[in-house]
Amino acid sequence: MTPLEIMKRPASYASGYENFPFEMSMRAKRLCWEYNSTNPDESERRREILHKLFGTCSDMVGIEPDFHCDYGFNIHFHGFAVINYNCVILDTSPVNIGVGAFIAPGVCLACSGHAIDPEQRSHGIGTSAPITLEDNVWIGANSTVCGGVTIGKGSVIGAGSVVTKDIPDGVIAAGVPCKVIRVITEKDRIKNEDILF
Repeated sequence: MTPLEIMKRPASYASGYENFPFEMSMRAKRLCWEYNSTNPDESERRREILHKLFGTCSDMVGIEPDFHCDYGFNIHFHGFAVINYNCVILDTSPVNIGVGAFIAPGVCLACSGHAIDPEQRSHGIGTSAPITLEDNVWIGANSTVCGGVTIGKGSVIGAGSVVTKDIPDGVIAAGVPCKVIRVITEKDRIKNEDILF
């Protein structure tokens, strides 16, 4: 199995730095640079770049610059999604982003990690695990989602959180480390008469 095939699997792995497909990383860096250099009104050009960059991309994906990723081919959008300013996706493993995802400014989705053993770490041994955001997930500003995490359908992650474990469906979770605070209920709905425009 090639390094590229291993990286595309929805499973955790460890690897040596020297075995990563650097040409694919350089391709992603060029496409991110090109995307981040576009004018705000170049929506068609931005859409073309995103379709080249990502493994799966809907026309309903909106990303504000600056955006950066490791490879791009491992990022899969499954419909409408909004990614705000200054987000990073370290996609050394597959990252699946469900329909209706809202990712606030400064969010980092980090599949990649490093060996805990200092000698292995100094030799470039790393780890990686996939990330899944199910449908209608909202991740608050400056949060980090670590490799191996699934965030359940409809859940909200509070600003500044570090998500190290799976989060169930339909909850508000926050903190370092991120923990469930409460279930989202009917009381969380904004009344129609309070929506001003």
